Amino acid sequence: MTAMASALIRAVDSSPLAVPLRITWLLNRPGTAGRTAALLPAASFAVVTTLLLTVLAGSLSFLQWGDEEGDLYLLLAGFALILLVLPLITLGGSAARLAARRRDEHLSTLRLLGASAATVRRVTVLEAGAQALAGALAGVAGYVVLAPFVQLIHFRGAPLGAAYWLNPGAGTATVAAVVLLAAVSSAVGLRRVTVSPLGVRTRAKAQKVHWSRAGIAVAVLGLCVLALVIPGAGAALGLMIIFGVFAAGMSVLNLAGPWLVGVSARRRLKRAQTPQALLAARIVLDSPKAAWRQVSALSMVCFTAVIAGAGAAALQGAQAEGPEDFLLQDIMTGVFITVIAGFLMVACSAGINQAATVLDRAELYRSLAKTGMPREVIDAARIGAVMQPVLLVSLVSCAVPAVLLFPIIGAALLFAPVTMIFLAVSVAAGVVLVRAGLAATGPVLTGVLDTGSGAGGKTQLPLH
Repeated sequence: MTAMASALIRAVDSSPLAVPLRITWLLNRPGTAGRTAALLPAASFAVVTTLLLTVLAGSLSFLQWGDEEGDLYLLLAGFALILLVLPLITLGGSAARLAARRRDEHLSTLRLLGASAATVRRVTVLEAGAQALAGALAGVAGYVVLAPFVQLIHFRGAPLGAAYWLNPGAGTATVAAVVLLAAVSSAVGLRRVTVSPLGVRTRAKAQKVHWSRAGIAVAVLGLCVLALVIPGAGAALGLMIIFGVFAAGMSVLNLAGPWLVGVSARRRLKRAQTPQALLAARIVLDSPKAAWRQVSALSMVCFTAVIAGAGAAALQGAQAEGPEDFLLQDIMTGVFITVIAGFLMVACSAGINQAATVLDRAELYRSLAKTGMPREVIDAARIGAVMQPVLLVSLVSCAVPAVLLFPIIGAALLFAPVTMIFLAVSVAAGVVLVRAGLAATGPVLTGVLDTGSGAGGKTQLPLH
């Protein structure tokens, strides 16, 4: 490894692409990194691609009708895309961050052998892109496997059938978009990392989330409510306003969410009675944005569940007698599909974000273990840092769409028993998936603690 590797690294700077490609292959070939090392991020890219292709195919299948009602279906499909695309992009970025974080040791080894920082960046971006490409191709296979089932879904009284199949160009563009997302996320993540021969460290101060986020969120919600209550828009323009308002509502959640999580953690810190409760609150305060990312997929499910529950309440008693009378049923079909896709994202996001967070805080967990803290306490603090914000996130994520829906449907449908039952079931399922993701990443924490068990030297607890 010494002479040959050093010669290889010295050649890197004279060959900007060829040698980094070879290094990327050497780092990822079977027997070097192992096949399971890249499984989690690659699987996430596969889920992202499958969901994107499926939703896109279902949306574009409405082009087969070409009438005025078909245009309405296209607008509704656009609404579903609004609900799904932003969380999917977040999930893809999380997968890219995990792919980069698990390579810390290899990155520092490359620097020790003489590779420049630019070379390390190229290798990392290439590696993230290769993993995303593998996952995206698996996602295409998932799209094909789901085809016989999705084609049976009925809209306007007939199954989707052959209209489900995407144009190859659209599929290729989706795969390229997933790979580009991974490469960009990896490059952006490296801007906050210093890779030196002595190791990899993050250039980061304790994150502060300003209260102005909450002020902006309240202002945006106020404008959205005004846009919904002011009359005068036509049918098509009215629908576009509604979709824009709900897109703004989801953006508001992502804007104000980290601030709310930080405020809640500060209050829990003052009332903490146990070491794990104290540590959980400090972990959240160290990075409110990271804490929000771990439960942000649940916020999307809660947001959609309020809409689905209200739609289910409106659908009660409606009769479908002809193609023009299928609209309510088809809306509910689309909403249920969106909720199911949201649950898949919650399950995948829980594992990805929590695994990435364990790797980000590896030094903290090792330091705590070396000072004598039992593994059970460390694990309880890790679980508490995720589960404590869950109730707050659920309440806020249900309140925002309720405020937006109130001017449209009123309180009767919003608080109908069907709405409440659907919402309760959806939130409970989402919380269970988040907790299952925590349990699934327990071995990652064990591996982190085992890695540092034999190391000596001084340690530092980064609890600001």
